[in-house]
This record gives sequence, C-alpha cells and structure tokens, in this order.
Amino acid sequence: MRVQAGCELSIETDAASPVIAMLRPREGAVRWRINDRSGFERSHGFDEHVDSFGNRCQRFVVPKGLTRVRIDTTVETTPDIRVAPDAPAIDPGALPAETLQFLLPSRYCPSDRGAMWDQARSVVGDAAPGYAQAEAIRRWIATHLEYRYGVSNASTDAQDTLAHGAGVCRDFAHVGITLCRALDIPARMVVGWLHDLKPMDMHAWFEAYLGGAWYTFDATQSAPRGGRVVIAHGRDAADVAFLTSYRPLRTLSLRVWADLESSAALTFDDDLGHAA
Repeated sequence: MRVQAGCELSIETDAASPVIAMLRPREGAVRWRINDRSGFERSHGFDEHVDSFGNRCQRFVVPKGLTRVRIDTTVETTPDIRVAPDAPAIDPGALPAETLQFLLPSRYCPSDRGAMWDQARSVVGDAAPGYAQAEAIRRWIATHLEYRYGVSNASTDAQDTLAHGAGVCRDFAHVGITLCRALDIPARMVVGWLHDLKPMDMHAWFEAYLGGAWYTFDATQSAPRGGRVVIAHGRDAADVAFLTSYRPLRTLSLRVWADLESSAALTFDDDLGHAA
C-alpha cells in the first residue's frame, strides 16, 4: 500500500533558536514547505545528517516569531506487520553486536531495577522465551493500562507508568521495552505515522529482536496493523524527539496525516530544503 503522509508544525520563539528535528521518514523522498514557501531560506542554515541509529536529523535555525514547517511524502508500506509466534529469543552471547545497546537500561526504560524483572516474569508467565513473551507483554499492556492523556509528562519513565496504570503511546512503548529488556530481549522505541490512527497524531510503538529479526509490537492497537511510516528509532523517547530546541520555544500546533494515496497523487524528487 502507498501512503501519503506528512505533518505540519507551527512553532514560535522570542529569539532565534537552533533546533534539531526528526520530521522526515527514514526512507523515501520528501517535500518541505516553510511558511507556505517551498524549502528553507538560506538564513535558516538548513543541514541534514544521519545519527548513530540511522535516523535522518535536520538542523536549522528558527527565527524570532512564528514559523510553520510542513513536510509531505509518499511511502510504500505493508498493510500488515510480520508476526512470528515461534521466533525464539537469542542468547545475549549470540546476539549481533548492533543489538546489544538495546539490552541496556536507558533514561525512560529502567530495566535493571529488580521490580521490573519481577513484573516481567509475572506478565509473561509460562510463555516460551521469544516472540510469545513479547506478545504477552504487548497484550498485558493493552489490557491492564488505560490509554489516557494528562497522566504523564516529559520525565515519566516506565516504572512511573506502571504505578499510574495509564499513559499514552510513548508510555506504553517504554513499558514494553523495559519488560522485554528485563528478560534479555533487545527492544527499541519506534516513532512515526500510522495510517488510519484515531485520533491522528505522532505515534510510538516498540520493536523486539527475536529469531534474527526486528518485530513490531503496538499495545494501542487490537490487531497487528501495518500502514506504518517509520521516522526514527532509538533506545527510548530521548533518542527520537521530533524537535529539540536550544532556546525557549513554543509548539502552537501539530497536524499529522497518513492517508491512502489518491489517484491524483503526484510523485516528486527529494527536496533537501533550500528555497530557490
């Protein structure tokens, strides 16, 4: 399936502020519009680099006042995600080196706390080590945690979410990652856009490395839905923030869309940002 996706962000600052953004997908061509014009002005100092996780990161300066940033893309994605109920856990001694960092505790995923190991063992019960355990964790989150705004903030970690009994997609992903890592299953956070998400917004889920591949788990969804446009992945939310500012900055609005491609859709070459 082909998905027309993108986002429009309105931000305001009282003084020029350098920012790092993760707004474009890891794959595919994009088109930028800044304040209803094609591309960034040279005064924005736009540049792009790839971070240590392979994510595309944009660096630019937001001038004083209001700035509207829009990105459009068309992405080929699958309608369903892969499932592999028999995929086994891999002993840490045999894991690929690049997955080992996703076993470690991180800012929002304190998997080294004894309470997290106890919680993980209680959740998975007698499920076979591997996919069955990760799915048991996803299912437990979906049935035991309430999806609710306003109970978490920028400092809420997985243990906080378990104590609150509620959170949003970011919090659900942190819990899933933490419980997987407590069982020595590499797990990472993924952010992006999901076709037909209700309500439509930036979305987060987790992936677990099992049987030699990464598999998607999303506790906010009742079925293994595809239509996902991946923007970034990392150890937790600290690695995948859609906007990091080095001066005070206000996000006034954020609109996201991920629709099936229409017959009138246009293709376009990648635009790295500079206006003519």
